[in-house]
Amino acid sequence: MPSMSFEVVERCPTVAEHQTLWEAAGWGDVDTLVTERSLMNSVYGVVAVCDGVTVGMGRIVGDGAMYYYIQDVAVLPNYRQMGIGKRIMENLLQYIRHRAMGSPFVGLFASQGKEAFYEQFGFKNYAPGMTGMFTVMNK
Repeated sequence: MPSMSFEVVERCPTVAEHQTLWEAAGWGDVDTLVTERSLMNSVYGVVAVCDGVTVGMGRIVGDGAMYYYIQDVAVLPNYRQMGIGKRIMENLLQYIRHRAMGSPFVGLFASQGKEAFYEQFGFKNYAPGMTGMFTVMNK
């Protein structure tokens, strides 16, 4: 069993760390050139480190004032159920609370089956009155 001791560090994951965690979460393949640019444009990020290994990540994208979107919250499978994801979310939300202007809109997309995890932080599914929508554009 992995060590229970971890720390949350304020920084975005490296491209390699992001790729490892993204793929471990089952989100598909990663274009590392796109990832590099995306990570550089993050508003804020954190990684969870255990025994020198990055085992979790989370970041915020948005305008840094009114709109914030929580992205890429992921923990390696062997390190789940240890409170790492919760600490990542707490750090991300604390950042928003301390820097947002007014009452910010904070959004995210939850992987299927993970809704309850985010509900503990006040996130709700507002369907059918409000529907989250997105598209992935093919050039």
